[in-house]
Amino acid sequence: MKESREKKKKTSRKSGFHKLLFGRMQVAMTLFLFIVCVLVAERHNVAVKKSELRLDVLEQEAFQEPPFEKEPECLLLWNSQEDNSVNAAEEMRAVLRQMRVSYEEQDVAIEPELALSGYPKAVLAFGLYDALGEELFEIFDSVKEGMDLLIACPPEADRYYDMVFRQMGIRETDPSERYTVRRLRFKKNFMVGGAGKDFAVSDPFDSANRVILDPECQVYLASADETEVPLIWKYTYEKGDVVSVNLNYFEKAYRGFYAAAYSLLSDSCVYPVINASSFYLDDFPSPVPHGSGEYIERDYGMDVESFYTNVWWPDIQELAEEHGVRYTGLVIENYSDEHAAPLSGNTDTRRFQYFGNELLNMGGEIGFHGYNHMPLVLPNFYYGEEYESYRQWESPEDIRTAMAELNRFCTALYPDEKFQVYVPPSNVLSQEGRAILAEDFLDIKAIASIYFEGQAEYTQEFEVAKDGIIETPRIISGCVIDSYMEIAALSELNFHFVNSHFLHPDDVLDEDRGAAKGWEAMRNRLGEYMDWLYTAAPEIRNLTGTEMAGAVQRYYYLDPLVEEGDGEIAIHLSNFQDEAWLFARVNRGTVSQVINGTATEVAEDLYLVQALENEVILKLSYEDE
Repeated sequence: MKESREKKKKTSRKSGFHKLLFGRMQVAMTLFLFIVCVLVAERHNVAVKKSELRLDVLEQEAFQEPPFEKEPECLLLWNSQEDNSVNAAEEMRAVLRQMRVSYEEQDVAIEPELALSGYPKAVLAFGLYDALGEELFEIFDSVKEGMDLLIACPPEADRYYDMVFRQMGIRETDPSERYTVRRLRFKKNFMVGGAGKDFAVSDPFDSANRVILDPECQVYLASADETEVPLIWKYTYEKGDVVSVNLNYFEKAYRGFYAAAYSLLSDSCVYPVINASSFYLDDFPSPVPHGSGEYIERDYGMDVESFYTNVWWPDIQELAEEHGVRYTGLVIENYSDEHAAPLSGNTDTRRFQYFGNELLNMGGEIGFHGYNHMPLVLPNFYYGEEYESYRQWESPEDIRTAMAELNRFCTALYPDEKFQVYVPPSNVLSQEGRAILAEDFLDIKAIASIYFEGQAEYTQEFEVAKDGIIETPRIISGCVIDSYMEIAALSELNFHFVNSHFLHPDDVLDEDRGAAKGWEAMRNRLGEYMDWLYTAAPEIRNLTGTEMAGAVQRYYYLDPLVEEGDGEIAIHLSNFQDEAWLFARVNRGTVSQVINGTATEVAEDLYLVQALENEVILKLSYEDE
């Protein structure tokens, strides 16, 4: 009987222990399942805060002030019978216009007689001096009396050049044998981002004159080799300055070099800039490709979906956190080849919610890319050989239906957001498609296509179109930043003080975009570019796509009237709103005080000026005082 009771006690203790153990296991399992559920919920349905714009787009009615009436500051001389001069004149017009330089022009092929009186500056945008003959001497006589001159084209070998090259600061020259410049080296820190780095020239050709300069010349840019052929220099000839540009590259990617060269003329030069850096993620969020990618499998041993979630996106986030970038993601609803209603849509929204909400929580923005990846074009549009797989929408109504479906899809996912930025698929957009965006989708404030002309792409300038849509072109792209993109990025820092870059998640799948190098190499190259950008221009503002549009809008309408004298530069601003940014090159003196603004030296003698009111005064000090 006693034994039986002891056995029951042991059995009871064992049973209690098992119950306790089981109970603890239940608690642990419940806790584990709860954590898993939280993680799953966090990854697939991230709670999102409403994104707040730091710089919004203003109503067009805000910009009612006319530009200032100014006397012409510059005479642009060019020759319509010289192909190189035609290209030079086209680019110089863009440079002068966007720097707000009031200018007049003269085609010496039609009007060979010059009338330089009253022009403080002139730009010589042709290289065959024989076309002007003895009228050429009048130009240098005017410089001798105080006019400043920009030589935009390397002169050709002819007898008239032989008679004036010394007035340009040249002691010896042989223009019959041009020099091929393969790399650029800054001899002075006169351009933002130029110091301490040589820049390769893509597609070099025999473009520059071989010259030996007078020791009095100031050399700003030279070839990065043992010869160090001068490429931009300044020479004072009696009372005037002559700045020569020995580059011979007349295209958008070099506008900043010509703007910087022009700013070296006279005591000072002031012009508006945008001050904005934006990074766009095209096709993000979008459906993730199923299966594996050759180079992802090679380097990571995982499928594409896992790679995007666990490698690509965390790396993109880390770059943003390191540099303060606020991405603009451009949604693609699906990748069907539909080009007519009715449309099938997309019901799988898990990854859209996860990636989109994380992007918004980083301070980013969501914009439109497309219902699918078919550009907004009609049957009358020819894509060219590059986009043979694309189809045209059958009618304007089908385009409207596709955009309306994309709007419905995004509104359901991100109900608190406005979708104000549109990026054309493959940067292709027809005039008919653009008109539909402007007329039917009034929330769209900006189109961000590309800066450089392509085969069928929609090419833009930084401006506001007549219909009020703001053009905000992207300048460079991808992770493999090549030499051409480096030059373009440097140029635009000095022309508009702007960076605009885009990439795609599927860059890692495309050999043409660097996939064979592997994601780690691609990511490191993108990181190198960001390091250079934010080291060269720490003052540049990180903006989303809509904020970029707001910055471009304010820049586009801004017009400065500059008055110099009594140790100061007075800047009067037409169409000043809540902010304005300008570059001020001060070739004589230094800025010691700013009234109604701030000034930060961003390169040698070059200041980034923030205007806080429509009248800004830069007080100057001089070494000899």
